Amino acid sequence: MNNNSNRHSVLLEQISYWAKKVGRASARPVLLLWFVMTSSNTPKSEKIMLASAIAYVVLPIDLISAKRIPIIGWLDEVVSLTVAYQKVCKYITPDMERRADAILDRWFMEYTPYIEVTD
Repeated sequence: MNNNSNRHSVLLEQISYWAKKVGRASARPVLLLWFVMTSSNTPKSEKIMLASAIAYVVLPIDLISAKRIPIIGWLDEVVSLTVAYQKVCKYITPDMERRADAILDRWFMEYTPYIEVTD
């Protein structure tokens, strides 16, 4: 269990590094996906589907090559992540959102707090 915890902390440090480069708005969905992936309430099938979508973006294998058809080649990756994100959004809890916002507040201290609007 300790080894698994060490891997999680290393991965979270890498997310922090890249989040500071891409900005708060882009980092929030990544953090929420992180919490969904590490949650015991998320079914394994959903975790596998999400990991597959992330792997499709990260790995150099493409169904539609961005070199041959530039716009469509990037679009398939965006679509795969968007579909995966929408499918697992139902597992994002208010607690996960609060934790993600707390982490982002630490990473982006210059950010002005926002007002949460609820229905």
